[in-house]
This record gives sequence, structure tokens and C-alpha cells, in this order.
Amino acid sequence: MNSDIKPRGAARDRWLDVLLLIAGMLLLWQGASWGLGIEVLPGPVRTLTQLQREIADPDFSKHLIETSKAFFTALLIAVMAGTSLGLILGVRRLAGDVMEPILIALYSIPKISLYPIILLMFGLGLSAKIAFGVIHGIIPIVIFTMTAVRNIRPVYLRSIRTHRLTPWQGALHVLIPATVPEIVAGLRIGFSLTLLGTLLGEMFASQRGIGHLLMLAIDRNNPPTIMALAMMLFLFATAVSVGLLQWDRHLRRGTQP
Repeated sequence: MNSDIKPRGAARDRWLDVLLLIAGMLLLWQGASWGLGIEVLPGPVRTLTQLQREIADPDFSKHLIETSKAFFTALLIAVMAGTSLGLILGVRRLAGDVMEPILIALYSIPKISLYPIILLMFGLGLSAKIAFGVIHGIIPIVIFTMTAVRNIRPVYLRSIRTHRLTPWQGALHVLIPATVPEIVAGLRIGFSLTLLGTLLGEMFASQRGIGHLLMLAIDRNNPPTIMALAMMLFLFATAVSVGLLQWDRHLRRGTQP
């Protein structure tokens, strides 16, 4: 009975901590709004009301669909290409040693400086936003996957050679299952950066999308709309990040001896 009570108590404490954190953030937000003025920083209630108005706009769904298509396509490409490249560089240690400093150097470059090149290569439109999202999110996934393969237990690599598996079979049946927790950790970072890249692409060279709406609100000095869209993106990113974090913890618990 005591073993049942402890998990329930721990879960209750976690939910209480979450509620206290949310309440504290809302109080700080409201206090900052009172201090700076609602014209500069709308409070939580006004922001939520404005978000409801934005969602009720007939054109909002078109912008949301445009952003969703660009983001999820970019995320799929970043995950597939990043995982594949990470597996290859992790197995080919010499290639990984050569590429790792290059990847870290590319990761440190402000991606916005590459946007003119992206526009020249892909032009204005959906493809440019997808490409900009991919270059933001792919590198963390590559690095996390490559590091995970390097740290894999030698017995897994020996089993691939012993069973004479092809590279594709070895990756699918041995390497990926053994490195899933690290891949998920990279995916958490890659998800956030891919979303950031997609929105930046929409802000600077697009006529549709949530990023375009944000840029219009900035140009028109419309803080309620800016805060409403920012809150929507924050809630979406937080929900997905929490889900990936729980998945990561579950996988790591399952791999512990």
C-alpha cells in the first residue's frame, strides 16, 4: 500500500509545482503589464481575448495551414536526414571526427545571414521556408545521433557483423533502437529550432503564415496581436516539448539495467 501512496504523492507534488509555476508566471506577466502599461505589454486576459479574435478571423486558418505545411515538412526532412547522417558519421568515426567541428561551426553561424542564399536557391514561397526550417533543425539531430552511435556498446556493433547484416538492416534493427533516447533528445532541440526557422522564413519573405502575421503586427505596432500569436506559439511549443521530454524519460527508464 505504501508503494502505491508514494507515486501518487509524487505525482500530486509535481502537478502542484506546475500549477504554482504557471500561477507565478501569470502574476509576473500581469505585474509587468501594469508597470509598463497595457499599450506596451497587454496582460494575460487581454492577450487571450485577442487570440480568440485572431482564431475567429476567416483568414487565420489559411495562415495556420501554410505554416503547418512548411513546419511539418521541414521537421520530417530534418529528422530523417539528420538521423541518417548522424548514423553514418557515428559508424564512420574518421568521417565523424572530420565533420564534427564543421557541424559545430555551422551551428554557431546566425542562420539569418544565410537567408539571401536560401532565397537565391529556392526563390520565394513554401520551399524557401522549408529549407530555412531544415537548416535550423538538422544539425542538433545529426550531432546527438552521431554521439549516441559513438557511445553505443561494442556488443551491438559485433552483433551486426556476426549476423552479417546489411548497413540498412543494422541501422534499422540495431543502431536506431539502441540510440532512440539520444535521438529523441536531439529531436527536442531540433523541433524548437525548426519551428523558429520556419517562422523566420515567413517573417522575411512570405505573404502567408503565422510568421507573416507576426511581421504585419510588428510593422503596425500592434502589441495585442504580437502577444496573442506569441502565446499561441509558446503553448504549442511547450506542449510538444513536454511530450517529447516525457517520451525521453520513459525511454531512458526502459534502457536502465
